[in-house]
Formats: sequence, C-alpha cells, structure tokens
Amino acid sequence: MKKYSALTRYINLLENDNVGEWSCDKENDGSSERPMHLPFVIYSITVKKLADDIYKFAKESNEIVPSKYAEILQANGIEWGYDSMMKADASGLDAQCILALLIASLRAERFCDGALLGFIESGAVTRWLKRLQKIVEA
Repeated sequence: MKKYSALTRYINLLENDNVGEWSCDKENDGSSERPMHLPFVIYSITVKKLADDIYKFAKESNEIVPSKYAEILQANGIEWGYDSMMKADASGLDAQCILALLIASLRAERFCDGALLGFIESGAVTRWLKRLQKIVEA
C-alpha cells in the first residue's frame, strides 16, 4: 500500500462528486420573531470523509504535527490565507508542506464558512493530493 493512498484515493472521488452546496435561509424574514440563519455549506459525504482521513493521517503520522501547519507554511513562504495558499506552486513542495496545506484548508473552514469549498472547487485540494501522489511515485 502506498504511503499516502488513504488521501490520494480522493483525487478521483473529488473530481466526480458534488462536493458541497450553500444552504441559505429563505424562510425567515430577519425579524425578532423569525430571525434569519446565517448561510453555511452542506458538504458531501466524500468531503467529510476526506477531512476525517486528513486528520487521522496527521495524527497517526510522524511527518506532521497538526498544530504546526501555519509554521510549516510560513517556512515554505506561504501565508496561512486563502490567496497565498491558492497561489502556492505545489510542484516543488515536500509532503510535510502539502499536508500542512490540507490541514490549513480544513482549519480555514472553522473561521470562514465555505473556505474549504473554495479550495476544493478551484482544484487546489486535488492539486495538492496529486503532488502527494507524485512524491510517492518519485
């Protein structure tokens, strides 16, 4: 079994999945009697399993300490922010930095609803997973 196969198996799954959709409150009017609920993303089962597998891999691996993702990104010249992470050229990054990008994309969702959806729909997550696959094949 390949080293990152628990993660790279999601490459095709993400490309063929409706990864998530926004849920917006259209029933309430915003009054005190009927307050509106903030929009949020409902993620597919595939995305939920990917998130679980990223955290599981990080926990069981000695390659990365999940809480150190921001430091790892910074050491590689990548800011922990949407634009910097999206623009990061994954082709020269090592596995630890790719894992840090994946963890950072999950953590971003905690602070900004829909951030993970943006990373997935733009192809960034697939690009990072393909880099992990290439590292193993090298």
